Order: sequence, then C-alpha cells, then structure tokens
Amino acid sequence: MNEVYKILLVDDEPDILEIISYPLECAGYQVCKAKNGRQAIEMAEKENPDLIIMDLMMPEMNGIEACKHIRKSNNLKNVIITFLSARSEDFSLIAGFDAGADDYITKPIQPKILLSKVKSLLRRTKSDISQQIIYHNNLIIDRSKYSVKLKGIDISLPRKEFELLYLLTSSPNKVFTRDKILDVVWGSDVIVGDRTIDVHIRKLREKIGDSFFKTIKGVGYKFVS
Repeated sequence: MNEVYKILLVDDEPDILEIISYPLECAGYQVCKAKNGRQAIEMAEKENPDLIIMDLMMPEMNGIEACKHIRKSNNLKNVIITFLSARSEDFSLIAGFDAGADDYITKPIQPKILLSKVKSLLRRTKSDISQQIIYHNNLIIDRSKYSVKLKGIDISLPRKEFELLYLLTSSPNKVFTRDKILDVVWGSDVIVGDRTIDVHIRKLREKIGDSFFKTIKGVGYKFVS
C-alpha cells in the first residue's frame, strides 16, 4: 500500500473495536478508535481520517447525531462515513443516509468482505474526475466542491446521493442500468442491494425534483433534460 489511509472506528463495545481493527491494521491501515459519538467528533477533528466506520446505536451520542455534527465541519466534508449496525430496518438505513452517511455495513461482517468494502470506499477518494462542473438549466453540480445549487439555492446531499446525481447528470437522457450505477457509485466489489439505489433516487427526487428522474422499469434510471 503506497499511501497509508487513516480509519476511525467508533463503537461502544471494546470487543467489536478489536475484531474490526485487527484485519484493518494487518492490511496496513492506520486505525484510531472512539467509544461513542462525542468521542467520534473529537477524534475526527483531531485525526482527520479518510474513513469513519461508526456504530449506529451508542450511549451518550448515537451515530446519527455524530454523523450530523461531523458533516457540519468544513475540515471533514469529504470524509467517508459508513455506519456499522446489526439493525437492518428501512427506517435506520434511511436515517443514516439522511444524516450524511455514504454507506452501511451490517454486523457481523467477515474480515475479507470488510477489507473489500473498505478498499472500494477509499478508492472513491482517488477517483480521477475529468468533468468538474455540470450545468443543467437551473442546476449546477460542482464535483470539486461536492456542491449542488438549484435555482441559486444550496442543496445539501450526502456523498452517495451526490455521486448518483453526478453520474446521472453526466449523460442526460442516457439510461444507466442498476449494475452500472452500483459499479460506479458503490464499486463492483461492494455488496449492496437494489433497495439502496431506490432509497437514494427517492431522496434525490425529494430534493431536486421528481420530474428530473425517470425510472426505466426492469433496467435502471435516467436524468431527463
């Protein structure tokens, strides 16, 4: 590994921290730890990690609230945040995305799958983007700043919603298959389901406008110009 990535692990159970940190450290990642949401915020500001893997349910401050605080920091706006939880209900998944999470890992997770997922997530930070700014009528998408403006108003999007919007608007009226969306936005070696795409599309429709996004039944989605 040419570049040493820093990963912040957040969980109130010491055993979980050790189980997750061991394969990451063996793979060459620099790992720091926090045991609740408040510590996570302090550690994130201090260590400026590339990736945060954070439990959802914790004492003092849960992962949702900690994620919201971290996303408000200018110094941490590009950090990747992934929730770690044994819960798989739709409401917790959606709440995580709404708080600004980029992904979701369900416990328990096998070390090989964990490393594969982490590798894919960190690869997003090294992506070579050729087209930095996309203009579409009253919509401006700036890839370099991860910012979106609609009719001059800033629209706040979690990273994965931004990546999905950027992909669809990069080729208006082109149909992107579900497999293509999963490959580009989540990575081909990351295990997520179709439901994840649907949740993100639904949130984009709420924030950007339903008329911009068209579902091609059984195929995928496209951005309508």
